[in-house]
Amino acid sequence: MKLATQDRGFFGDTFKEKLTKVRELGFEGLEIGGNVLIDRFDEIKKAINSTGVPISSICGGYRGWIGAFEEEERAKAISDIGEIFRYTAEIGATGVIAPAAFGIFSKKLPPFSPPRSDEEEREILLYSVGKLNVLAKEAGSTLFLEPLNRYEDHMINRLEQAASLIKEGGFSNVKILADFFHMNMEEANISESILTAGNLIGHVHLADSNRLMPGQGHIDFKSGLNALQKIGFKQYMSIECEISGDPEKAYLDSATLLQALTKPSVA
Repeated sequence: MKLATQDRGFFGDTFKEKLTKVRELGFEGLEIGGNVLIDRFDEIKKAINSTGVPISSICGGYRGWIGAFEEEERAKAISDIGEIFRYTAEIGATGVIAPAAFGIFSKKLPPFSPPRSDEEEREILLYSVGKLNVLAKEAGSTLFLEPLNRYEDHMINRLEQAASLIKEGGFSNVKILADFFHMNMEEANISESILTAGNLIGHVHLADSNRLMPGQGHIDFKSGLNALQKIGFKQYMSIECEISGDPEKAYLDSATLLQALTKPSVA
C-alpha cells in the first residue's frame, strides 16, 4: 500500500514545491482535482519528472454528477470525467474518483422520498458508469466509484452496493473507492466489508471518525488496514480530511501512525 494525500495550501504554490513537501512529510503521491490537472498540466508533468513524486489520483474538479436528477448534469459529468481520463493516463495517475452524487438528496432528511424509484436510479447509474467504463478503457485509466454516507448521497452508501453495480454491468475499468470515514457510518464491520469487496477495491480514502487526520478520532484503522493487506491491496491510500492544530505536525503524526500500522509485522 502506498500513502498519498490530497493537496493542502501549506504544501506550497508550485507543483514542484507541493510534491517536494509531500515527500518530506512521508507521503508517496498527491491527489488533485481534475480541473487543476487540466489547467496546470504542463507544470504538473514537469514537477513529477523533477521530483519523482507522482500524482496518485484525481478527485473532483468536474461539472455535474453521474447520478444527478437532470440528464444535462449527468452528461456534463460524463463528458468532463472522460476528458480528465486522458490527462490522468498520460501522467500515470491511477484513476478518477466519482460518487453517484454529492448533496443532491438524502433519504434520512426531509422530504425523505427521492423523485426517482430505486429501479430508475440503478438504470441511470448503470448507464453513466457504463459510458465512463468505455471512456476509461479507451484512455487506459480507471473510474473509482465512491460510496458516501447516507446524509451525502442516497444511491450508493456501502461497498456492497458499488460492487453489485460493477458486477451487473461487467465493468472492467471501474473499481471501488473505500473511504474509512464513510465506512465508519455505513458498514456494519469495516474489515469484513473490505474482505468481501476484495479485489474490486482500487483506491482508499483516509479520514477519522470526526473527519480529522487518522489518529485523531476513534476509527480502528489497524483492523481495516490489516483487511486491505489480506486482500492484497497495493494501491494508494489518500488522506482526505480536515486538519486540527499545526498542519505539518498533524501530517507527520498521521504518516508515522499509518506507516506503523501497514508494516508487514502488524498482526
